[in-house]
Amino acid sequence: MPEMIQTMQTAEIERDIRAFIIEHFLSGHAHQLREDGSLLGETIDSMGVLDLVMFLQDRFAITVEDDEVVPGNLDTVKNLVAYVARKLGNVNE
Repeated sequence: MPEMIQTMQTAEIERDIRAFIIEHFLSGHAHQLREDGSLLGETIDSMGVLDLVMFLQDRFAITVEDDEVVPGNLDTVKNLVAYVARKLGNVNE
């Protein structure tokens, strides 16, 4: 399975991240997920960040280091996808 995760395409990563956010933070209301809006504060609170990090680690078999839990990696869907792709070693983001 880790090999399969390593070859995930960006679209698959985005699909999984969006589905998690919609289900766990927006009560299934996909229309509330803004394309480039910040997730932190309004959509995801500090406890939610922990849930998000746990999801990323479990789903994508990556380790999220403490110094990587920053808005630049986690504040938008686009940043989350780019972060996971980097962690997986996908150079074709």
